[in-house]
Amino acid sequence: MDILILAVVIALVAVGAISGLVVSSRKKKQLPPPAPPSTPTITAPPAEPQVGEDAVETAEEPRRTIEEVGLPEAEAEAPVEAPAAEPEAPAAPAIEVPEPTAGRLVRLRARLARSQNSLGKGLLTLLSREHLDEDTWEEIEETLLIADVGVVPTQELVDRLRDRVKVLGTRTPADLRALLKEELLTLVGTDFDRVVKTESGEDTPGVIMVVGVNGTGKTTTTGKLARVLVADGRSVVLGAADTFRAAAADQLQTWGDRVGARTVRGPEGGDPASIAYDAVKEGIAEGADVVLIDTAGRLHTKTGLMDELGKVKRVVEKHGPLDEILLVLDATTGQNGLTQARVFAEVVDITGIVLTKLDGTAKGGIVVAVQRELGVPVKLVGLGEGPDDLAPFEPEAFVDALIGD
Repeated sequence: MDILILAVVIALVAVGAISGLVVSSRKKKQLPPPAPPSTPTITAPPAEPQVGEDAVETAEEPRRTIEEVGLPEAEAEAPVEAPAAEPEAPAAPAIEVPEPTAGRLVRLRARLARSQNSLGKGLLTLLSREHLDEDTWEEIEETLLIADVGVVPTQELVDRLRDRVKVLGTRTPADLRALLKEELLTLVGTDFDRVVKTESGEDTPGVIMVVGVNGTGKTTTTGKLARVLVADGRSVVLGAADTFRAAAADQLQTWGDRVGARTVRGPEGGDPASIAYDAVKEGIAEGADVVLIDTAGRLHTKTGLMDELGKVKRVVEKHGPLDEILLVLDATTGQNGLTQARVFAEVVDITGIVLTKLDGTAKGGIVVAVQRELGVPVKLVGLGEGPDDLAPFEPEAFVDALIGD
């Protein structure tokens, strides 16, 4: 019996040992392998806060008075940079004082005197011959025609000279000079009203429109005319209605700025009639004495362009009648200038002629021819490239310049 019990105990012990080994081996297999040294340690998430009876009591801290609590220091504000200074606007051009218009034409005498082929000198030389035969009279006639006087005026002058030379008898240089001056004055005309009209009969400015073909110096002439008017005490507004030629408006504004005249302009390629209308409107608002309108140069053979000129005139006349329409002609073009004048006169009512580059020709007879052709006077003449080289036309001074000393 004891042996049986002992055997049972030994068997139980053996079974228990074997069970422990099995359990031990199973537990070792479930454990994860140890982390390598380079793997970072994972921090366990914080425990959830406990509430109610399980909550941990808060440790009391000593309380401070409001005086003991220090306010946080304010951060130093960054310095505010001063705004960058705006670039200074360009200084306005100094206002010029144009030269008085009286006596400007006297300069023409010196300029024409440099030419040995001037009309007056040629005629005096021929008339001073001892015998005035038919050949001489033909030369006199040819001299007048070359000078662009025109066929009809030339024939009239030659006939009068023939008659007066016969009556005169002896022909001293002084007598011939006096005779020729008198006849040329008659030919040029002393009974025309050559004053540029700048006063409207209403409470509106005088309105002057400047027209002409390309290349006659029309915009420059408009700028110089502004100087003439300012020199005579008039206030001027300029209308840059030449929108076809690049920089025409800039050129006109430069002329206006030099004498303190405001320039009304529009976009390049804009409607000229609209700009002309606005210029007159601005002149009325400012109480200006004169509004000068520069129109685009146009070929007299282009019907569309000429029709547009008529439109500009009609639109401007909605404010009131035009006081002057000045046609600018190049004195060096001679008889071609007459063809231009005829076409312009058919489209608009020309009231006066401006002859530019008169100092560049020894002919001078274009003055007579164009007046005869249009029945309107030459009112202004260009004497050179200077800003004040536009002069009111004076027949006596012009003839004196033609004849010389």
